[in-house]
Amino acid sequence: MTTFRNDDTPDARTSRRTVLRYGLAGAAATAFGGLGGHVLAANLLGAPAPIGTAVDAQFPLCLTAADGPAPTGPLRQLKLAWNASAICTAAAPVAKETGIFARHGLDVEFVNFGSSTEQLLEAIATGKADAGIGMALRWLKPLEQGFDVKITAGVHGGCMRLLGDAGAGITSIASLKGKTIAVSDQASPGKNFFSIYLAQNGIDPFKDVEWRQYPLEALPLAIDKGEAHALADADPRTWIWIKESKGKLVELATNLSDKYADRTCCIIGVRGSLIRDEKPVAAALTRAILEGAHQVGVDPALAARVFSGYGGKGSVDDLVAMLTSQDHHHSPIGGDLTRQIALYADELKLVQVFKPNTNTQRFAEKVYADVLS
Repeated sequence: MTTFRNDDTPDARTSRRTVLRYGLAGAAATAFGGLGGHVLAANLLGAPAPIGTAVDAQFPLCLTAADGPAPTGPLRQLKLAWNASAICTAAAPVAKETGIFARHGLDVEFVNFGSSTEQLLEAIATGKADAGIGMALRWLKPLEQGFDVKITAGVHGGCMRLLGDAGAGITSIASLKGKTIAVSDQASPGKNFFSIYLAQNGIDPFKDVEWRQYPLEALPLAIDKGEAHALADADPRTWIWIKESKGKLVELATNLSDKYADRTCCIIGVRGSLIRDEKPVAAALTRAILEGAHQVGVDPALAARVFSGYGGKGSVDDLVAMLTSQDHHHSPIGGDLTRQIALYADELKLVQVFKPNTNTQRFAEKVYADVLS
């Protein structure tokens, strides 16, 4: 077993413990299980880099060869629902374009899903898709309603930003009191997260601010027209809006701020019947996406080129900067992930999204499925 690390502090080792233990090390010896000794590091602009090049100099990851044979025969076809405009899903196209899915015995077709979260989860639950990648704070409330979809891993942290109008003096969380925040959806992950964040910083998200809805691309325009004093949304748009504003918009907080530094925001959801009937396939898919997420973390330039090739908004340089500002080095599973789900559920009670009598620990254990141990 070879261990690669560039940050061997106790905090770094602890934050990644669950990935090391379950996610990519000790892969089950199944027909879908062979990780081999290294992660493929492909160069989309030329010939593949030597195997292991991108991984060896980066953050801790323990890879071990499976005892069983490499995948043989036809690849297992699966459909993965994703949002092609959301950079936080970059792990999926990276896994596809660098051959990670294929090495796990999978042929994954992407379904670009732009409809409501309820429709997306229904599509997964009913087999129109086999799995999906989405935002925890978008999915948890619908999952409370009982969709047959299980969370199998967190993918990464950070991609939501709260931006203030510097010209109007909105340069801190405290300055938002009595002001208007523009959002694209009253149930958006950005509104949910920053409602929680404001409440934890002494601002009542119901009484002290107004959340006003606008079409997504019109959020900066609402600030320009003086109708809003801040906006909340996600990358790639928020990062680009900061850059294009030339100092007018300033970042007040992100979903990595303060105690959320190690909190996942994007999750993998898998069809419940796939987990029950073909757990090795669900495990292979989860493991492959986690390997793709690892590759995003160690080689954001590669990930930016891949995402750009799928129509991702922003220049490659911009996309590299976005990915670097996010946390693609922490993909929780197991007890770490159920703890985070329960924390989110508790916080969603705080902003009246979850019912006050919800048993959040029981909820977290119900919606999480351990497919990797």
